[in-house]
Amino acid sequence: MNDPSTAKSRTGYVISYGGCPVLWASKLQTEVVLSSTESEYVGLSESLRIAIVMMNLLTEMKKFGVDIPTATPKVFCKLFEDNAGAIHLAKVPKMRPRTRHINQKYHHFREWVKKGIIEVLPIDTLEQPADLLTKPLDLLSFVKHRFTIMGW
Repeated sequence: MNDPSTAKSRTGYVISYGGCPVLWASKLQTEVVLSSTESEYVGLSESLRIAIVMMNLLTEMKKFGVDIPTATPKVFCKLFEDNAGAIHLAKVPKMRPRTRHINQKYHHFREWVKKGIIEVLPIDTLEQPADLLTKPLDLLSFVKHRFTIMGW
């Protein structure tokens, strides 16, 4: 959601492990963006900076024999995004006239997507639980997203 006093968008994300939220954030983006697609892409990038560090830590811990319970033998990430333009930018690394100004610092995760370690999946806007951290919601939506994230 845009903050009219700063013209900066708000990013919100929840990172879960084993079905439990372990890290979450709700903050204004550091730069003014020119579109909702760019805003969503910046949020994608910011959340994946943290998720990639956590994935590397878990992989390294497993390598050194730390018993980490997982449902699958591989560390991976599923990221749910409700903006089709941001999903396309993440999956198809090519320059576009309307997005070429996006700084390279936001493209850092594309190799992970290409290798299949990070999967960017579409989610309906009404089903996006991170909205709990970015905008005011009606009570029904708030309770639904709280349940999705916290289980209560």
